[in-house]
Amino acid sequence: MSRHYDVAAVRKAFPAAEHVVYLDSGFQTPLSRPVKEAYERFLQEGFETAGPKQIWLNRLEETRTKVAAFLGARPNEIAFTKNTSESMNIAANALPLRAGDKVLMIHGDHPNNAYAFLNLRKKGVEIVFIPMTEVVDAESFRPHIDERTRAISMSLVTFHAGHRFDVESVGALCAERSLYFVVDAMQGIGVVPIDAKAMKATFIGSGTHKGLLVPQGLGLLYWDATRTELEPAYLAAASLAEPPLDFVARPDNLALPPTAGRFELGNFNLPAIQGLGAAIDLINQIGIENIQRHCFDLGDYLIERLNGLGVGLVGPRDRQHRAPHIYVIALPAADWLDYFTQNGVRVSPERDGIRVSLGMFNTTADIDRLMEAIRARNAPSARARTAVLSKLG
Repeated sequence: MSRHYDVAAVRKAFPAAEHVVYLDSGFQTPLSRPVKEAYERFLQEGFETAGPKQIWLNRLEETRTKVAAFLGARPNEIAFTKNTSESMNIAANALPLRAGDKVLMIHGDHPNNAYAFLNLRKKGVEIVFIPMTEVVDAESFRPHIDERTRAISMSLVTFHAGHRFDVESVGALCAERSLYFVVDAMQGIGVVPIDAKAMKATFIGSGTHKGLLVPQGLGLLYWDATRTELEPAYLAAASLAEPPLDFVARPDNLALPPTAGRFELGNFNLPAIQGLGAAIDLINQIGIENIQRHCFDLGDYLIERLNGLGVGLVGPRDRQHRAPHIYVIALPAADWLDYFTQNGVRVSPERDGIRVSLGMFNTTADIDRLMEAIRARNAPSARARTAVLSKLG
């Protein structure tokens, strides 16, 4: 049980969690019943009526409003994209950076955030990586800022060790120094509450297939609508303030709307967007703060059990600096991943071990199954060590 909500009831919405010990939501969350039903509704409507397009577009705007409220933003500040990588590339290329300008990032952060900005080197933009430490905050970046620094880009939560960085202090530093601030929220969104305005972010990019419960192929982009100087690197009729009704492109009609629609190209992933609306309803019904607290509790339990087995944890342990839901066990992935899979435990390999990533549906029983698998494999070696010690004695 959870102290925060009825996990048994929530778990029923995720049938896959009953068939496998699913500790891999940082890769892809299992499909939930509400999201599945939203997809099925879309397919049924398309099958029976060839597509009620305006109804689908109305639902798209309803989901945009839900996303905005979820991020503490306004609907006109939300764009739909393909994934996090596309969102980060849109953001990187929208910043008015020129040769000689400098962007600060964190060494070892997600590569698809880094590559979006490293690609700007062909324009003469310098990308400088600061060290990744257990705590990253404004003071981590401050010594690296000079007169050429124009932007900082970083993750809210790291995928490989579960750091939760102090993005609000970094956002305050960016506001103080008039820097653009770009945040990759993919590994935190849906579990860690996000307030775009408190972050003082220029852009926040994310996909939806982890904490937001939707299959791959849909992303989000928050844009601070006061930054009207930021424009897309590409253009389509859907990006315009006044798309031509006769579908004839005219050189004198290139004005952009005062909304995040300027970063969209049209032909949306409509079934995924409807699924996202259902997913946000589910998250709101439980409460994002409750989900975070539940995952923190499970994380505490996981750490306690690992300590009991003498198995290490990679990354921060303090709640202030760790993500509630991502933990990397110091077991070599090459030696352990297949073993866990064969024993019905779904986890991911990471740089320094095995990643356990929790979801709203996980329970202490899932952690216990994981611990049982570790203990069972370590038991023979433990018995062997005991036998050797007894002979030595």
